[in-house]
Amino acid sequence: MSRYLRRRTAKNLYEQYDDMLEKRGVKSIEQYRTPKFKYFDEDDIRKIDFIEYAWRNGDTFWKLAKKYLNSPSNWWVIASLNKKPTEAHIEIGEVIKIPLSLAQVLQVIQ
Repeated sequence: MSRYLRRRTAKNLYEQYDDMLEKRGVKSIEQYRTPKFKYFDEDDIRKIDFIEYAWRNGDTFWKLAKKYLNSPSNWWVIASLNKKPTEAHIEIGEVIKIPLSLAQVLQVIQ
């Protein structure tokens, strides 16, 4: 199932885009809205078994999710657990938490 099926959309009607829209021959562009990101609270984190991992150059959430959680689509679990919405919010050498069990994480957030 596509992750976009339940996402809300919005039309981009800002005046600053008028020239671009005119060049494309459209009146507006429908875009997916940015979803609200749920972070784990400290009580939830205590219920999850995790390893500590030192962030290295070239790391991404999706690469770590593929390696440790068996699917790159589970990147959001690592991001949420560490309260880091993107990789740009992590410094090289910073220690992050990587859960050992996706099933355990899903049980905690339900």
